[in-house]
Amino acid sequence: MDTVAVVLEGPERLSLRTLDLHPATPDDVVVDIAWSGISAGTERLLWFGRMPPFPGMGYPLVPGYESVGRIVDAGANARGRIGEAVFVPGSAGFKDARGLFGGAARRLVAPGVRVAPISETLGERGVLIALAATARHAIAGGRDAPDLIIGHGVLGRLLARIAIAEGGAPPTVWETNIARRDGAAGYTVVHPDEDARRDYRAIYDASGDSKLLDTLIARLAKGGEVVLAGFYDQPLSFAFPSAFMREARLRVAAEWAPEDLAATTDLIASGRLSLDDLITHRMDAMHADDAYRTAFTDVGCLKMVLDWRNCA
Repeated sequence: MDTVAVVLEGPERLSLRTLDLHPATPDDVVVDIAWSGISAGTERLLWFGRMPPFPGMGYPLVPGYESVGRIVDAGANARGRIGEAVFVPGSAGFKDARGLFGGAARRLVAPGVRVAPISETLGERGVLIALAATARHAIAGGRDAPDLIIGHGVLGRLLARIAIAEGGAPPTVWETNIARRDGAAGYTVVHPDEDARRDYRAIYDASGDSKLLDTLIARLAKGGEVVLAGFYDQPLSFAFPSAFMREARLRVAAEWAPEDLAATTDLIASGRLSLDDLITHRMDAMHADDAYRTAFTDVGCLKMVLDWRNCA
């Protein structure tokens, strides 16, 4: 069995090629992918060759952890799932490339336990479940829901939407790029210079900017917390006196856990969390190179989706 996959051969070198797949084990499922998303965080770092070392890192590598499709075959222990519409957070099932992420392919083999059923009605919006679950994980791990969010990209928007969906007060969102200040749903987006407040209890940074810590700490109330919800390719540091005076707390929020995925799909199914108006760009998977370049260079691109349905 083989698949057509996006392969990062090296920094800024991408190809679309056929890869052999490992046979499915009794607990694996085989998924034909309809859509996969391109991450403007981790995949951008992989694309530019700035990703910090991780176990399993290296080229050639199949990127992607935001894939949606249908189970078309399965091992003996998962046959009952054939036909399900599912979200797939990636795959390591490739013989000829690394699968540290591994979701950007026409067909995937993955452990059934990692593949989550989703509503048919989500369609391409299902690729956003990974980021939504990551946002929920950041909020669930904290003492306070965000009252200030840094960055109005997809992650920042989902943090705000989930905070409101789970009963929190509408947060303020900082965004320096005027092109990204629209699209707020029940909360306020401002330039940092327009905000004089200095008593935030919980600041969630979704910008990935490693130089912001001093600015954010200066906006905390005493005992407040800065949550690092982005991904950072440079060392982070801060001046101690300001943090000392505020008894500031710093917390790192990593990727989602299974309970976050379940909670997020419940929020979506109940109608409390909308994934609308977050996908701005779409391209056929045959044009993957153009899609990745657009995703990482066009400031108007919130989320790029690859359409695999016409890819043989």
